[in-house]
Amino acid sequence: MSDLTTPSPDDEGVARTARLRTDVSHSARIWNYWLGGKDHYPVDEEVGDQILSFVPALPRSAVADRQFLARAVRHLAGERGIRQFLDIGTGLPTADNTHEVAQRVAPDARIVYVDNDPLVLTHAHALLTSAKEGATDYIEADVHDPEAILAGAARTLDLTQPVAITMLGILNFVLDTDEAAAIVRRLLDAVPAGSYLVVSHPTTEVDGEAMKTAVEYWNSQGSAAMTLRSRADLVRLFEGVELLEPGIVSCSRWRPDTPDAEIVEVTHFGGVGRKR
Repeated sequence: MSDLTTPSPDDEGVARTARLRTDVSHSARIWNYWLGGKDHYPVDEEVGDQILSFVPALPRSAVADRQFLARAVRHLAGERGIRQFLDIGTGLPTADNTHEVAQRVAPDARIVYVDNDPLVLTHAHALLTSAKEGATDYIEADVHDPEAILAGAARTLDLTQPVAITMLGILNFVLDTDEAAAIVRRLLDAVPAGSYLVVSHPTTEVDGEAMKTAVEYWNSQGSAAMTLRSRADLVRLFEGVELLEPGIVSCSRWRPDTPDAEIVEVTHFGGVGRKR
């Protein structure tokens, strides 16, 4: 009889570390570099700097994207009463992670993080710790496999109750728009009316030609290929949900905390929708 044992978190961390690729850039680590973090490798800095030569304002987009997430989660936890969050495409932990924002408002909030980068998951286990009244969990899964995501999320979340599904900077790695829309629909089909969808996505709406050049360069590096979408493409991702005001806009313009005169358009657009 074989000796089947459940790996400990330490064993899983060692296994994840063994799968790290330090010779190929990764979007989460480049994002971390642009945000001023330290969890990246020389290859991420090299590729990140080259991309900035095409679109120097991208760090501003990175900051605006994080701020959009914080405002959306705070609104959903505070004004909409959401207590469950499924964060797909977590990225490396930084300030104001989903559980921190949600549990400041509602300490009993439950959050499941999903990513497929071993470095992200290793840091998540170490840093994304819940308030004692709530819970956090971490799933290693790919956005292309919504069934695995839902199965893992159901260990921590009650999918018969409203869930906010956050997908920031992740659907751009699903190259076909029909497939991206189908993934979103499958996820929304698994949660009840009153659930929410939060999406941000790099677009052609701001600095379009420079962004296309940057993505062409990115896709030539051997990293996971990505695509840009227009605002009209993003509308398709919200089919079947009711968009909250102000709709799909530059992330910096979604219910901002700053005066309009101080807001600068960024390349990432975002929106929040409610499942009817």
